[in-house]
Order: sequence, then C-alpha cells, then structure tokens
Amino acid sequence: MSARDRVGRRAFVVGTGAALLAGGAATGAEAALVDGPLPDFHPALKDALTFPLAWGTSPIRDFRAWRRAARAQVEEALIVDREDATPYAPEFGERTEADGYTRQLVTLSLTRHERVRAALLTPHGSGPFPAVLLLHDHGAKFDIGKEKLVRPWYDATRDATRLASARAWTEKYFSGRFVGDELARRGYVVLAADALGWGDRGPLAYDQQQALAGNFYHLGSSLAGLMAREDARAAGFLARLDRVDRRRIAAVGFSMGAFRAWQTAALSDDVAAAAAVCWMTGLKEMMVPGNNTLRGQSAYYMLHPGLPRHLDFPDVASIAAPRPMLFFNGGLDPLFPADGVRVAHDKLRAVWRSRHAEQRLHLKTWPDLGHVFVDRMQDEVFGWLDRVL
Repeated sequence: MSARDRVGRRAFVVGTGAALLAGGAATGAEAALVDGPLPDFHPALKDALTFPLAWGTSPIRDFRAWRRAARAQVEEALIVDREDATPYAPEFGERTEADGYTRQLVTLSLTRHERVRAALLTPHGSGPFPAVLLLHDHGAKFDIGKEKLVRPWYDATRDATRLASARAWTEKYFSGRFVGDELARRGYVVLAADALGWGDRGPLAYDQQQALAGNFYHLGSSLAGLMAREDARAAGFLARLDRVDRRRIAAVGFSMGAFRAWQTAALSDDVAAAAAVCWMTGLKEMMVPGNNTLRGQSAYYMLHPGLPRHLDFPDVASIAAPRPMLFFNGGLDPLFPADGVRVAHDKLRAVWRSRHAEQRLHLKTWPDLGHVFVDRMQDEVFGWLDRVL
C-alpha cells in the first residue's frame, strides 16, 4: 500500500465515523481530518460539552454542597484511590546553610507505591512559618524537576551537570532566579518534589508519555490522577510539619505547575491559597487546530477521563473558592489563546463574586509577555503571598 493510499484509508475511516454519527453515508468530501489529530466532527463533540456541574449551572444552590459534589466528581475522574493513609515516614537529610535559610532533602511516601525525594527549605528563625508547596513545570525537559525551582546543592557527582541544566532553565523562564530559594529567603518553608518522569524519578523521554499514560489506564490507574494525588498528599505533609503554620500554606506553580497548583487547592483543604502562572483556560477554547494540547504527550499529565462531561478547568479551580487565588497569563502565550483565558477568567470572577470574595481573586494578563514567569511577575506573586498569608 502506498503512502497516499494509507493516508486516504485513514481519512476514510475517520470520515466514515463522522457520516455514521450524522446518520448518512460517507462521501469523499466528508472523509477528512482537521489538522491531523482532530476528527472532522469535533465541533459536535464540543457542542455536547455543557459542563452541567459548574457552579451557577448545577441545580445545587448551596455552595458548600456544590463544592462537595464537584470535588467528588473530580475525585472519581482521577481513578487513583483517594484513601491512601500510608504514613509519610519522612527521612530528613543533613542540613546545610544558605543565605537566610536552611536546605535539606527529605524522603517520604506520597503514596503506598514508592518513596519520593524532595527539597525542603526552612527560613532561619523560630517559626512556625508560612509555607509554599512549589510545583514544577513540564517543559518537555525531564532531567530536572524540583531543580527547576530550587537550586540543587546535593549529589556532588551529578551536581555540575544538574546545576548547569537548572541554571539554563531559570535563565529561559525565571529571569535567572530559583523561585524556591527566593521564597525561603522571604520567610517561607518550601517543599518541592519531582513528579513521576522528572529528575530523580526519570528522565522520561518525550515520546514515551502516551505509552506511560496508556499503561496506567490498562492497569486501572491514571498518570494524571497519580500526580494529583501526590500533590495533595504533599500539601498534607507540609501541614503536619512543626516548623509550618498549617493555616498559611500556598500552592504555587508555573505552566504545568500552575495547573497542579489550582488543582491541589481544589482537592486539598490544607491549601489556604494558590498562585497559578500561565495555565488557565476554557477547555473548548483550547481545543483548536494548532494548539499544543492536540499533540497528546504532555496532555496526559493533565487528562482526567470523562471529567469534561461535568466540569471545565475553571470550574474545577472554583472548588477552592472563596480562598485567595491568583491567576497570571501572558498575553503573547501561544499555548493559551486569549479567548480561552477570557472565558476562564469570567467564570472564576463570577464564582468569587457569588461568594462576596472577589477581592480574594487576582486575575491578570501581562500583554507583553509569553509563556514565562519572569522576575516582575515573581515579585508581584511574592507580595501577594505576603498579603494573603
């Protein structure tokens, strides 16, 4: 079979599905794909997404009852068991001093399946301190995870390579700063761990992500669900540290880390506030030809099967209302179209307004910036954290 025949056959199969759904026979004109991975009937699939459990659309009118119902729906979509009471059993490494704070590694059980090594930074002083669960991005860069945010000081034999990679990443996205170290100098306990596939738990190859996610599904589990569960458990671990004021814990992240931050706030009552930089949109506005999500791969870390039949992304984030939440977006960010950001912000604003808490919601688009978390954005986030915590 020639390459042309293979393409024609693939298009005919997809086009036939479209015609059958429409109740007719496939013709040559109907047998087509839109931008490769989108089927030609994708507008009909989008139209079917009405997000009936969203606050304001749901028949549930009591907000606390709605939060319980919405969270339960998200919990079900994660697939991974919610009740994992495995003791954290932390093993703390040697402390080393830095400029205004102490650094140490801690190894703990975030699930019953494996132990995870995390970076833990503690300000000098008596405490208890406010704390930040710092969540790393995706970036298709797997050799470093927590090191994207916390300057690596450990593993002398690997330090030079790891530190060089981390420095290059901070120069590209963070104005050369290690955000975790900046927060620790400002008086916050910081915890940063690798998600599965990054740093100590990788490195994963980019084109292995779909296979990894598929294998999770075959095993009755979920890659995205595991990450969500681990992040919520990490927040719980912070809340149980004597050095931390458990009433003042924030989740903070950039890019995929931003998705993780608002998702953790929705799933965990241990999180008092969240700051999400460059990950918030309406789902339907994101699913357009050319968008990075359509490539698959990285999407599997943020894909919860069936959840869009009930809730949109901002609807999930709204489960955290009326707690303080910050959402930043770059006006030049190619990953999140302006229409999607606008839809999401409008939804979020309506929810916080309904709780008479609009002042606790900080929404901002930086018109001259793309997909970055540069120093001026960081400074505004740091000041916001100081106020709300």
